[in-house]
Amino acid sequence: MLSKFNNIPVDTLLQIGLILAVTFIVLKVSLRFLKIYTEKRRDVLPPTSLFSNLLKLVVLLIGLLMILQALGISIAPILTAMGVGGLAVALGLQPTLTDFFSGLQVLLSRQLRVGDYIQLDNGMAGYVHDITWRNTTVRALANNMIVIPNTKLAASIITNYCKPQREMAVLMQVGVAYDSDLKKVEQVTVETAKEVLKEYAKGVSGFEPFIRYHTFGDSSIHFTVILRAAEFVDQYIIKHEFVKALQARYAKEGINIPFPIRTVYLKGGGEGGTS
Repeated sequence: MLSKFNNIPVDTLLQIGLILAVTFIVLKVSLRFLKIYTEKRRDVLPPTSLFSNLLKLVVLLIGLLMILQALGISIAPILTAMGVGGLAVALGLQPTLTDFFSGLQVLLSRQLRVGDYIQLDNGMAGYVHDITWRNTTVRALANNMIVIPNTKLAASIITNYCKPQREMAVLMQVGVAYDSDLKKVEQVTVETAKEVLKEYAKGVSGFEPFIRYHTFGDSSIHFTVILRAAEFVDQYIIKHEFVKALQARYAKEGINIPFPIRTVYLKGGGEGGTS
């Protein structure tokens, strides 16, 4: 083994060492530049493992070809063999290449980015953690990792809760008794919603909450309260705090949230009762 290296001229060894050093420097600088660029231009080129791995492959392959050329080995036959062999490999690795190009298509189309909260049509949901050669990893709210092949991801119907913006509407369903003053109910509810959005950072304080009456229910008049959260997961704390604040405010104002009421008619001449 050592005798083979002894037969290589010193200047060739120095040239190979220089090529290796330059290759690793270029690789390090390129990866650093890619990281800075993707951080600044997340909307154009999201930071994922797919692009960094592709960059590593290209730089190292160029370095290897330059070393072979320095050793006096013609790279033309190698490139030809790589072209023919690449076709055979492509046929054998068709599923892998399909996943790769599917992931590339998802990234370049800017349908989603690392950090986005998404939900697939099969019910899987979570934050996009990374997009690699073959799959996309999604971190669920339970802190589990969901691994999705890129072809499955590209073929799925995806709801991206971070596009066109992270802020999202929070809808709360409420019901009040039929004898309630609906104007007062609206005023009290909107005031309470404003206080909740202003007090908690997870809410959008500049948003003007509002309500919409929509249904005459069995025992109450139903309406929807529209609030706004900073992002998808923030809706849970907003709902939590709003329910507590609204129940306390309704109790103070004398607004009744009724229990369900049913009127039962008994056959055989029995008297009707209410339960």
